Amino acid sequence: MIAEFSIMPVGAGVSLSPFVAECLRIVRDSGLKHQLTPMGTVLEGDGDKVVATIMACHSQVLRMSDRVVTSIKIDDRRDRPADMERKVRSVEEKLGKN
Repeated sequence: MIAEFSIMPVGAGVSLSPFVAECLRIVRDSGLKHQLTPMGTVLEGDGDKVVATIMACHSQVLRMSDRVVTSIKIDDRRDRPADMERKVRSVEEKLGKN
């Protein structure tokens, strides 16, 4: 599974980096392959572990704020293993054919 998620504490001010840092600690401790992006975090791995990691992040931010909104996008294939790099490479290869 590949999942992208973002967590927004509501009413917590302008800077989100302290919340992102807390979540990134959880993500790193999970051992999942991950990529931090400017607008969210991408995880790759076993579906149950991916979802559990996202929920651990959600719970941590909820401990830091009174209200939290979490958005999740999931790409779950059964025909071959999930691979973040392969998805990007596939698009880049098609761009090179133009």
